[in-house]
Amino acid sequence: MSADTPFLSDVKTLRARARQHLDRGALTASYGGDVAKTIDILQSVLATELVCVLRYTVHAVCATGISSEGVKKEFSQHAKDEQEHMMTVAERINQLGGTPDFNPQGLLTRSATEYVEGTNLVDMIKENLIAERIAVDHYQELIRYFGERDPGTRAMLEQILLVEQDHANDMHDLLIAHEGRPSL
Repeated sequence: MSADTPFLSDVKTLRARARQHLDRGALTASYGGDVAKTIDILQSVLATELVCVLRYTVHAVCATGISSEGVKKEFSQHAKDEQEHMMTVAERINQLGGTPDFNPQGLLTRSATEYVEGTNLVDMIKENLIAERIAVDHYQELIRYFGERDPGTRAMLEQILLVEQDHANDMHDLLIAHEGRPSL
Protein backbone atom coordinates (compact mmCIF):
# COMPACT_ATOMS: atom_id res chain seq x y z
CA MET A 1 0.00 0.00 0.00
CA SER A 2 1.48 3.34 -1.00
CA ALA A 3 1.51 6.43 1.19
CA ASP A 4 -1.14 8.13 -0.99
CA THR A 5 -3.58 5.17 -0.80
CA PRO A 6 -6.12 5.88 1.93
CA PHE A 7 -6.34 3.34 4.76
CA LEU A 8 -10.08 3.89 5.12
CA SER A 9 -12.79 4.87 2.71
CA ASP A 10 -13.24 8.58 2.44
CA VAL A 11 -15.96 10.03 4.62
CA LYS A 12 -18.24 10.80 1.68
CA THR A 13 -18.15 7.15 0.59
CA LEU A 14 -18.84 5.93 4.13
CA ARG A 15 -21.77 8.33 4.46
CA ALA A 16 -23.21 7.30 1.09
CA ARG A 17 -22.94 3.58 1.90
CA ALA A 18 -24.56 4.12 5.31
CA ARG A 19 -27.65 5.58 3.62
CA GLN A 20 -28.13 2.49 1.46
CA HIS A 21 -30.14 -0.54 2.59
CA LEU A 22 -31.34 0.91 5.88
CA ASP A 23 -33.61 -2.12 6.24
CA ARG A 24 -30.50 -4.20 7.04
CA GLY A 25 -29.86 -2.37 10.31
CA ALA A 26 -26.32 -3.05 11.55
CA LEU A 27 -25.43 -5.18 8.52
CA THR A 28 -23.45 -3.07 6.10
CA ALA A 29 -21.80 -3.85 2.79
CA SER A 30 -18.53 -4.52 4.62
CA TYR A 31 -19.97 -7.56 6.45
CA GLY A 32 -17.86 -10.47 5.22
CA GLY A 33 -19.76 -13.43 6.62
CA ASP A 34 -22.66 -15.56 5.48
CA VAL A 35 -25.55 -14.11 7.48
CA ALA A 36 -27.78 -17.19 7.30
CA LYS A 37 -24.95 -19.52 8.35
CA THR A 38 -23.90 -17.18 11.15
CA ILE A 39 -27.45 -17.07 12.50
CA ASP A 40 -27.67 -20.86 12.31
CA ILE A 41 -24.39 -21.24 14.21
CA LEU A 42 -25.49 -18.71 16.81
CA GLN A 43 -28.77 -20.60 17.31
CA SER A 44 -26.60 -23.54 18.41
CA VAL A 45 -24.59 -21.26 20.71
CA LEU A 46 -27.85 -19.93 22.15
CA ALA A 47 -29.09 -23.47 22.82
CA THR A 48 -25.77 -24.33 24.48
CA GLU A 49 -26.05 -21.35 26.80
CA LEU A 50 -29.68 -22.19 27.62
CA VAL A 51 -28.75 -25.75 28.55
CA CYS A 52 -25.94 -24.41 30.74
CA VAL A 53 -28.34 -22.02 32.51
CA LEU A 54 -30.71 -24.90 33.20
CA ARG A 55 -28.01 -27.32 34.38
CA TYR A 56 -26.32 -24.79 36.69
CA THR A 57 -29.70 -23.72 38.05
CA VAL A 58 -30.81 -27.24 38.95
CA HIS A 59 -27.40 -27.86 40.53
CA ALA A 60 -27.66 -24.64 42.56
CA VAL A 61 -31.03 -25.78 43.88
CA CYS A 62 -30.36 -29.49 44.38
CA ALA A 63 -26.76 -29.67 45.63
CA THR A 64 -26.63 -31.12 49.13
CA GLY A 65 -24.06 -32.07 51.69
CA ILE A 66 -22.03 -30.56 54.45
CA SER A 67 -19.87 -28.49 52.08
CA SER A 68 -22.51 -27.66 49.48
CA GLU A 69 -23.33 -24.05 50.39
CA GLY A 70 -20.26 -22.51 48.74
CA VAL A 71 -20.64 -24.76 45.71
CA LYS A 72 -24.32 -23.85 45.40
CA LYS A 73 -23.36 -20.16 45.35
CA GLU A 74 -20.79 -20.86 42.63
CA PHE A 75 -23.37 -22.78 40.57
CA SER A 76 -25.85 -19.93 41.01
CA GLN A 77 -23.32 -17.32 39.87
CA HIS A 78 -22.41 -19.42 36.85
CA ALA A 79 -26.11 -19.75 35.95
CA LYS A 80 -26.34 -15.94 35.98
CA ASP A 81 -23.22 -15.62 33.81
CA GLU A 82 -24.60 -18.16 31.33
CA GLN A 83 -27.89 -16.24 31.21
CA GLU A 84 -25.95 -13.09 30.32
CA HIS A 85 -24.23 -15.03 27.53
CA MET A 86 -27.62 -16.29 26.35
CA MET A 87 -28.95 -12.72 26.13
CA THR A 88 -25.81 -11.46 24.37
CA VAL A 89 -26.06 -14.21 21.75
CA ALA A 90 -29.80 -13.64 21.31
CA GLU A 91 -29.18 -9.92 20.76
CA ARG A 92 -26.49 -10.71 18.17
CA ILE A 93 -28.90 -13.01 16.30
CA ASN A 94 -31.41 -10.16 16.31
CA GLN A 95 -28.78 -7.68 15.04
CA LEU A 96 -28.10 -10.01 12.14
CA GLY A 97 -31.80 -10.05 11.24
CA GLY A 98 -32.69 -13.41 12.79
CA THR A 99 -35.10 -14.41 15.52
CA PRO A 100 -33.49 -16.15 18.50
CA ASP A 101 -34.81 -19.71 18.92
CA PHE A 102 -35.87 -20.14 22.55
CA ASN A 103 -38.20 -23.02 21.73
CA PRO A 104 -37.48 -25.80 24.25
CA GLN A 105 -38.43 -28.45 21.70
CA GLY A 106 -35.19 -29.81 20.26
CA LEU A 107 -33.06 -27.72 22.62
CA LEU A 108 -30.70 -30.59 23.42
CA THR A 109 -30.20 -31.44 19.75
CA ARG A 110 -29.16 -27.84 19.04
CA SER A 111 -26.81 -27.58 22.05
CA ALA A 112 -23.14 -28.55 22.05
CA THR A 113 -23.39 -29.45 25.76
CA GLU A 114 -25.59 -31.97 27.50
CA TYR A 115 -28.03 -31.61 30.36
CA VAL A 116 -26.87 -34.01 33.07
CA GLU A 117 -28.07 -33.41 36.60
CA GLY A 118 -25.64 -35.64 38.50
CA THR A 119 -26.49 -37.70 41.57
CA ASN A 120 -24.22 -36.00 44.11
CA LEU A 121 -22.13 -32.87 44.55
CA VAL A 122 -18.98 -34.29 42.92
CA ASP A 123 -20.98 -35.59 39.93
CA MET A 124 -22.53 -32.13 39.51
CA ILE A 125 -19.12 -30.48 39.57
CA LYS A 126 -17.78 -33.00 37.04
CA GLU A 127 -20.74 -32.50 34.69
CA ASN A 128 -20.25 -28.74 34.79
CA LEU A 129 -16.51 -29.09 34.18
CA ILE A 130 -17.20 -31.36 31.20
CA ALA A 131 -19.75 -28.89 29.82
CA GLU A 132 -17.35 -25.97 30.25
CA ARG A 133 -14.59 -27.89 28.47
CA ILE A 134 -16.97 -28.59 25.59
CA ALA A 135 -17.93 -24.91 25.46
CA VAL A 136 -14.29 -23.80 25.49
CA ASP A 137 -13.38 -26.09 22.58
CA HIS A 138 -16.54 -25.19 20.66
CA TYR A 139 -16.07 -21.44 21.07
CA GLN A 140 -12.39 -21.63 20.12
CA GLU A 141 -13.39 -23.38 16.89
CA LEU A 142 -16.06 -20.77 16.19
CA ILE A 143 -13.67 -17.90 16.87
CA ARG A 144 -11.26 -19.33 14.29
CA TYR A 145 -14.15 -19.84 11.85
CA PHE A 146 -15.42 -16.25 12.11
CA GLY A 147 -11.91 -14.77 12.02
CA GLU A 148 -11.98 -11.56 10.01
CA ARG A 149 -15.23 -12.40 8.19
CA ASP A 150 -17.32 -11.34 11.18
CA PRO A 151 -15.25 -9.52 13.79
CA GLY A 152 -18.37 -8.55 15.77
CA THR A 153 -19.46 -12.15 16.31
CA ARG A 154 -15.85 -13.21 16.88
CA ALA A 155 -15.34 -10.53 19.57
CA MET A 156 -18.59 -11.54 21.30
CA LEU A 157 -17.48 -15.19 21.36
CA GLU A 158 -14.02 -14.20 22.62
CA GLN A 159 -15.61 -12.43 25.60
CA ILE A 160 -17.83 -15.41 26.34
CA LEU A 161 -14.85 -17.75 25.97
CA LEU A 162 -12.92 -15.92 28.69
CA VAL A 163 -15.79 -16.45 31.13
CA GLU A 164 -16.21 -20.10 30.12
CA GLN A 165 -12.49 -20.68 30.73
CA ASP A 166 -12.88 -19.09 34.16
CA HIS A 167 -15.88 -21.33 34.84
CA ALA A 168 -13.87 -24.42 33.85
CA ASN A 169 -11.10 -23.34 36.19
CA ASP A 170 -13.63 -22.83 39.01
CA MET A 171 -15.10 -26.30 38.46
CA HIS A 172 -11.63 -27.83 38.34
CA ASP A 173 -10.74 -26.16 41.65
CA LEU A 174 -14.00 -27.37 43.22
CA LEU A 175 -13.38 -30.89 41.97
CA ILE A 176 -9.91 -30.94 43.51
CA ALA A 177 -11.29 -29.51 46.76
CA HIS A 178 -14.01 -32.17 46.97
CA GLU A 179 -12.28 -35.20 45.49
CA GLY A 180 -8.55 -34.60 45.33
CA ARG A 181 -6.92 -34.91 41.92
CA PRO A 182 -9.61 -35.02 39.22
CA SER A 183 -10.02 -38.34 37.46
CA LEU A 184 -10.78 -36.89 34.06
